[in-house]
Amino acid sequence: MADVLWGRSSELALLRELLAGPPERGGTLVVRGGSGVGKSSLLAAAAAHAVELGLGVVTVAGSQAECRVPFSGLHTLLDVLDEKMVDGNPCQVSLAVMEALAKAAVTRPLLVLVDDAQWLDPLSWDALAFAGRRLVADPVVLLVAMRDGAETDARLAGLPFTQLPVEPLDEADSAALLDSHAPGLARHLRDRVLTEAEGNPLGLVELAGVVARFGENGLLPARLPLTTRLERSFGVLVAELPSLTRTLLLAAALSDGDDLGEVLAAGAVVAGATTAIEDVEPAVAARLLEVDDTYRVRFRHPLVRSSVYHASSLSGRRRVHAALARVVPHPDRAVWHRAAATIGVDEPLADDLAAVGERLCRRGATTTAGAAWERAARLTGNPATRASHLLRAAEAALEVADRESSGRLLRDVVADDLPNSDRSRLMWLREFMLDGGWSGATRLPGQVAVAERMMLDGRSDQALDALLLIAMRCFWSNPDQKLRDDIVTVVERLDLSPLEPRLVAMLGLVAPVERGAVVLARMTTLLDRTDLEAEHLHWLAAAANAIGALGLSATFAADAVAMLRDQGRLASLAQALVTQAWAVAQLGHTVLGMTAAAEARELAVETGQLGYAVTAGLLLGHVEALRGNGEAARELAGWGEQALLTSGAHTMLALAQVARGVDALADGRYDEAVETLDRIFDAADVAFHPYVRFATISHLAEAGARADRHDEVWARVRELAPLEGCSPALRVGLLCARALLTQDESEWRAALAADLAAWPFERARLQLAYGGWLRRRRPKQARPVLRAAATTFDALGALPWADRARAELRASGESRRRPDDGIDQLTPQELQVARLVVEGLSNREIAGRMFLSPRTVSTHLYRIYPKVGISSRAELAGVMARMYVS
Repeated sequence: MADVLWGRSSELALLRELLAGPPERGGTLVVRGGSGVGKSSLLAAAAAHAVELGLGVVTVAGSQAECRVPFSGLHTLLDVLDEKMVDGNPCQVSLAVMEALAKAAVTRPLLVLVDDAQWLDPLSWDALAFAGRRLVADPVVLLVAMRDGAETDARLAGLPFTQLPVEPLDEADSAALLDSHAPGLARHLRDRVLTEAEGNPLGLVELAGVVARFGENGLLPARLPLTTRLERSFGVLVAELPSLTRTLLLAAALSDGDDLGEVLAAGAVVAGATTAIEDVEPAVAARLLEVDDTYRVRFRHPLVRSSVYHASSLSGRRRVHAALARVVPHPDRAVWHRAAATIGVDEPLADDLAAVGERLCRRGATTTAGAAWERAARLTGNPATRASHLLRAAEAALEVADRESSGRLLRDVVADDLPNSDRSRLMWLREFMLDGGWSGATRLPGQVAVAERMMLDGRSDQALDALLLIAMRCFWSNPDQKLRDDIVTVVERLDLSPLEPRLVAMLGLVAPVERGAVVLARMTTLLDRTDLEAEHLHWLAAAANAIGALGLSATFAADAVAMLRDQGRLASLAQALVTQAWAVAQLGHTVLGMTAAAEARELAVETGQLGYAVTAGLLLGHVEALRGNGEAARELAGWGEQALLTSGAHTMLALAQVARGVDALADGRYDEAVETLDRIFDAADVAFHPYVRFATISHLAEAGARADRHDEVWARVRELAPLEGCSPALRVGLLCARALLTQDESEWRAALAADLAAWPFERARLQLAYGGWLRRRRPKQARPVLRAAATTFDALGALPWADRARAELRASGESRRRPDDGIDQLTPQELQVARLVVEGLSNREIAGRMFLSPRTVSTHLYRIYPKVGISSRAELAGVMARMYVS
């Protein structure tokens, strides 16, 4: 890198390594540190080196003034790439940005520089983060600079990006930098600048400049923070500028754009005189402002902008905002400036801001929409309108998981100012969404009362949505029977068709035992419907899991997942994938279970749904246990358990016990498996769950039979027997449990004669146990039974059970080798690619399905082929065929 940066050799070396990746690979690096520490200088050095290497360079910068303008950062990026902005939801925009970057990198590798990313508008940040996570195989390098602080920490939380902390310079490098800029400085002044700058490069340069111009008297007291001293030093330079130049600087500081023409026009309005580019040049000469060849304005450093802002008067800022409102061409931007220039009540302006909020909400700019509604609330003198706007702002804050802001806004709402219909919404938000964490069943009665009030107020759709959330909370809260009955009464009182999907889902979640048979019959009818929406399909899948209709759940979930992928709704897709993973994990399908759970976990983190991320992680632990990856299963179970205990969601601990118990069973630690799984069946245990038991009883029975603890497990079988008719999973589980515990040939034969086509894992479990029993008595008859068990377990990916079946076969006198196809070595994403190849999709179609670039898909295939010992897509289809079992 051509320019010398004192004390940054290690940082420059890391940047060189990153830029050496293309064209084979890309990557994302976040350069972070305090204000003035040299982040922008590192980006500039990287840009220069990229040009030397032949990379294209694109630069985007965040701005405090533009952070509420949706997609403002992306507009700059796409303009440079000569691409148009996509009109769609945030996911569709993110996909378009990823595709635009990948397309631009086809001709030559691309470096994307993002400075001050902490101030990018949220939608632009989300889109760039989306692309950065997925373009690792494309020759696109994303280099991001961010100032340390809470906003940066929040934006980087959960992202897998490498971070490069930029620390202050050491004493020797600080001295060298200072001497290069102020070589003739007197020693006592030199020492003072070194002391007060504390290794901050910007501080060293700017304080040296102040001393050079004004002497020691120009330095502010050392007790002030460095940023304050620097800001005031810039203020000294600003104060020396001509009055009109200062006005233009303030217009640039307050503008939510970077167009010099707008700045000059606003300055002319304020000054009442014609302005020209010559009026800006004194600020450029003072190195406060930069203007490029396209007449885009940029402050040399964010502290210059804040210095200009804080040096101005309140009345001066109002005049400039009013001027900007007159000259900016976009109506929505003008409204914000009008609002900034307005004191007191302005009903038309409040209406305009509320309309802006509605438009922003439709575009997915929820955070900015909430800010518009909140400002509109402060501008209206109508109490009912004010309360309604605050309520909308609170809902927007909740949608982006900003519980602190939502709580503040909800406390500001005066309930008596709202109409009855909105009062119900307020009660719901306060009761259900802001209960301070997991409250289990304790608040459910109050929540049900709110839902009833919504129905009485004529808000049936909102009541339905509320009841669905109540139903899901009910499933995971173990409420008493009276409360379940009360909820069922409310649900069945709704004036809905018996086949209304949401009604069916609510009954299944609230009363899996009491209404299980009815729900199953209605779901079977709904299976043929082609007009169901993605949300309906997802809720039906969740309720099918609740009643143990796992095959139905898998079908509904698959349809919901497909629809949500097409619609690009990542948050809802994460939820549907969790539901799909639940169903297929219980069925023992490890390939689909692994891919669904892994993708659900990644998308849940990406969309800020940490509760779903925890659930997905526990389901992934269950699948890893089935696959025999015990270390991974135990790590995921421990991580999930810690998260659940922290949040207070104790009833979900059953999922952690399933993962641990299946791991112990797979590893042959049978006594441990009994003790771990039995906690789910013990009503006095914190991990007890009445319905998770349904699909777990056969695991417990196998562990009990192998540990010779038959009596303990028989007690659990007898407890569940009266409920057998309500749940397909429980019926099959008890069928297996009785055969495993009795170890009587007639029981095994009867169980295997049952229709278990939809339950391959349980059928193979019975075959393994029966085959082992036969092998000790009639080895020849045992072989086909054990052979069938091994084949099914191999197909399901349940390797510990497949290995046991092969061991029994060897003991019977027949040798059967474990398939050596390398499928178990594939990562979840590689498995997903392989499955889609088998379905006949092209690389581009797979990329669209998985929200990846085509090059990333090609890279996955490049890694898959040697792992499974093949060289073509056709061969891959043959290898993967064994992973599909009926």
